[in-house]
Amino acid sequence: MSRLANILGVKVMLHKKKDVFFEYFILIAKNIHLASQVFREEMGNLKEAESFAIKIKTLESMGDQYTHEIILALNSTFITPLEREDIFGLTIKLDDILDLVEACAWSFDLFNVTEADEFMKMFAKNIEMCTQEITNAINCLVAKKLKEIARHTHKINDLENVADDLLRDSLKTLFSTSNDPIEIIKRKEIYYMMEEVSDACEDVADILEGIIMRNS
Repeated sequence: MSRLANILGVKVMLHKKKDVFFEYFILIAKNIHLASQVFREEMGNLKEAESFAIKIKTLESMGDQYTHEIILALNSTFITPLEREDIFGLTIKLDDILDLVEACAWSFDLFNVTEADEFMKMFAKNIEMCTQEITNAINCLVAKKLKEIARHTHKINDLENVADDLLRDSLKTLFSTSNDPIEIIKRKEIYYMMEEVSDACEDVADILEGIIMRNS
């Protein structure tokens, strides 16, 4: 009887054990959201742009390690919770977000932009909101609540549309109010880079919607 109890106990433990891929997806999503929070907060303190970029670089390096661990697990695991292509695609697209956030952070230091304008602050807030929805969607994926993922991917799509509008408005305002060609070049580049982060978040949403279709 005790042997049966032990066997059942092991089965319960195995059932409760989280999948390594899902564990890393959660870590990656939290890390991306933390980076976006730091990014948004630092918009008010760009006089320390290099220090700000180093903070994001630290989080990006952590994200690279998580990505590396998923690739290693993918190469050594026979049975995976999702299609291998979906795991790999989602991992790479999540990593792209963090790479782009880091590139944006360094651009402030590179271009010597010491004060964020209102459009930059709105872009940063938009990015933070996108990464929150990605975190929510990943949590739904891990909990196998696939139908609930769509609610978050739709919000990401909406936020990406807002970022498109922000890009148009920011460029229109920049070209109509600035007479300094160097300043126009610098801020234009930053606006485009920040909008690309929202595009990358939408790419993650697209991967998640594909996972919903293939597993429903």
